Amino acid sequence: MNQFGNKNEFKKYGVLMVNLGTPETPTSRAVKRYLAKFLSDKRVVDKSRALWLPILYGIILPLRSLRVAKLYRNIWMDEGSPLLVYSRRQQQALAISLPDVVVELAMSYSQPVLKKAIARLFRKDITRLVILPMYPQYSCSTSAAVWDAVARIFVNYRKLPSISFIRDYAENPTYIAALAESVKRAFALRGKPDRLIISFHSIPQRYSDEGDDYLQRCNITYQALSAALDYPNKQIMMTFQSCFGRDPWLLPATDKTIRNLPSSGVQHVQVICPGFAADCLETLEEIQIQNRKIFKYAGGSVFYYIPALNDDVLHIELLRQLVIAELH
Repeated sequence: MNQFGNKNEFKKYGVLMVNLGTPETPTSRAVKRYLAKFLSDKRVVDKSRALWLPILYGIILPLRSLRVAKLYRNIWMDEGSPLLVYSRRQQQALAISLPDVVVELAMSYSQPVLKKAIARLFRKDITRLVILPMYPQYSCSTSAAVWDAVARIFVNYRKLPSISFIRDYAENPTYIAALAESVKRAFALRGKPDRLIISFHSIPQRYSDEGDDYLQRCNITYQALSAALDYPNKQIMMTFQSCFGRDPWLLPATDKTIRNLPSSGVQHVQVICPGFAADCLETLEEIQIQNRKIFKYAGGSVFYYIPALNDDVLHIELLRQLVIAELH
């Protein structure tokens, strides 16, 4: 008997965890290589290639890669990029919790390469595969991009296993409980703030207008987390970060919201970013460093970033439950 409740030596299970990606080193060359892959994906930027690629390679990459490399150096860990470090820890912890399952990790736009991760799984002769994009809230620019990339790779295989694709888990009770517990720990450590900001990565407003239900999925998480806390809902705010380019993006913007709070008497702010399964540039540098400076400069006193779930025990239990539900 195995943990799935039946003895079946003819089935081999596999899990493919997929996150966005990260530069291999905090250098402008590595950042340029990573951003070129990321920003060339039509799911991420869907503008005409004839218009977009000259702008990307002629303006954005030369200017942005040097600045972004400096930002990465602010958060780089001894083991490497935080996103990859925490993702590896998640993979290892999930594999321990699922001893009957082969667990592979891949990044959409960097190492470990998606194509190679799938090849390693298929060499194990798996018969059932669960694809787990590490994005709690679905978006065409993240989860759907994983689907596209995996489908392109599968074209080259004659034999495919049964495949389950986890679209997202925005309202999963274990996910909400894990988030609530991390907020409660922060409150116990720092005291209850004047405002709790729930910050999600933004997307272009046009994507939402054209049918991407990302905004609704974020709102579901926001509502569920707010309900799970012993904290006044009127003091909880949902905002959107990491806007890029000139097109309208989902609002209100996190940085502008934080800048305006001290003038209304808010002196203590805590921020959680539920859309990030692992800490990365957008949380550790943009929120923890840049937005703290914004808040303090505007007259605020206490700013605390609540870490992502990373390899927290409750987070690994959530991932385990997601996989088992698909395999059953």
